[in-house]
Amino acid sequence: MTLLQSLSVGAPEVVLAAGICVLLLVGAFRGDRALEGLSWASVLLLALAAVPLFDQAPGRLAAWNGLYVADAFSRHLKLLVFLGSAAAILVAVPYLRRLATARFEYPLLVLLATLGMAIMVSAQNLLSLYVGLELMSLSAYVLAAFHRDESRSSEAGLKYFALGALASGLMLYGASLVYGFAGSTSFADIAKAFVAGEVRNLGALFGLVFLLAALAFKVSAVPFHMWTPDVYEGAPTPVVAFFATAPKVAAMGLMLRLLYEAFGGMKADWQQIVLVMSIASMLLGSVAAIAQTSMKRLLAYSAIANIGFALIGLAAGTAAGVEAVLLYLLVYLVMTLGAFVALLMLVDADGRQLEDLADLAGLARTRPGIASALAIFMFSLAGIPPMFGFMPKLAVFSAAVEAGLWPLAVLGVLASVVAAYYYLRVVKIMFIDPPAGVVVLPGEQGVNPAVVGAAAAFSSPLGYLLLGPLAAWGAEAARALA
Repeated sequence: MTLLQSLSVGAPEVVLAAGICVLLLVGAFRGDRALEGLSWASVLLLALAAVPLFDQAPGRLAAWNGLYVADAFSRHLKLLVFLGSAAAILVAVPYLRRLATARFEYPLLVLLATLGMAIMVSAQNLLSLYVGLELMSLSAYVLAAFHRDESRSSEAGLKYFALGALASGLMLYGASLVYGFAGSTSFADIAKAFVAGEVRNLGALFGLVFLLAALAFKVSAVPFHMWTPDVYEGAPTPVVAFFATAPKVAAMGLMLRLLYEAFGGMKADWQQIVLVMSIASMLLGSVAAIAQTSMKRLLAYSAIANIGFALIGLAAGTAAGVEAVLLYLLVYLVMTLGAFVALLMLVDADGRQLEDLADLAGLARTRPGIASALAIFMFSLAGIPPMFGFMPKLAVFSAAVEAGLWPLAVLGVLASVVAAYYYLRVVKIMFIDPPAGVVVLPGEQGVNPAVVGAAAAFSSPLGYLLLGPLAAWGAEAARALA
């Protein structure tokens, strides 16, 4: 394939990279006063980068000497990533302005992370996989410490960087082992080297374990979850909303592509690892959240538990499992984003962000709209019918049962019952407890109410109206992979 053809196939990434360079120059010349304009320009850039995805030729198109692939699976995930990134950029503007940290670098860092995520979900080689992963991670480290004058934010950035560096080392070591035993870093060549039914290659298995450990760090799966509660609590709330959505989708998509396309012949081996991570994540996330008094830490453990539920579909190892994971990622992205943006809208008279559960007491009487939206998100995250969050859980459980993993489905149901306690506890605090004090909204909310309203409508029973198109969209993406 020629250079021009590769540029055409990789048009979303090319548009993003070129646009980031232009916006960076604008920010360098205009300074922090350009934040709002750069934020809207960044959203426009994401929309422009998404345009080639709708005009993409059917089938599977390889580019850059096999390092990159464009197919229905990558298109599906890139649209989700772009959506999550655009929302994370827009909802941050009032927050950053209120805290006097309105620096122009914020939307550019999100765009750089988005570029890395787009490369990740199209990676067809361990080298392009690593480049995309590190581009996303390096931007995320800076975002976590964006409030550099706050000790909590600096601590969050340092913890994230230290543990992220360890994960990167594991990734490189695993890639080296796989290359040593497969003789190539290409997913296609790795798949040929480790064909199902042949003698197990222990060296390649160790390499696979290291790769999965690094990816488990990115998706906050147990036992590589330890950074999540502290980073969620210390990082700025818009940054946490970003971390909890787009990077999770991209890392989960990368894990799907790596296991199905490169290590499909070692399914019996990686399935056991994913099973353990799924069970541990569901149980720890569901139980540990019960003792939390901070809403951000509670949502951090909720994220760990939800990744465990999504891993059920991956452990199934079937096309139905992939479809279930894709549906789960979509619904989870909207629910979590809505919950964090609703939390972002709550400040007291002094401009202090309300993050403790005690601060939400009686919220239904002071701010009934936000309380109702948060209640919808809590019911949906718990998977309680008729909320739309019930459907992805039903999908992953059904995929597990069809694959003969009914004990895993049973454990998932039990973990959901336990998790329902702390979700319903939030609803009880908002609607039954007496008000804790006056909750006021800041003078400017930007697009936040619209984002919360749209996310709440999607998470409510109204979301079932979109189930048919979303299921067909996910099925198309799953066929491209499985």
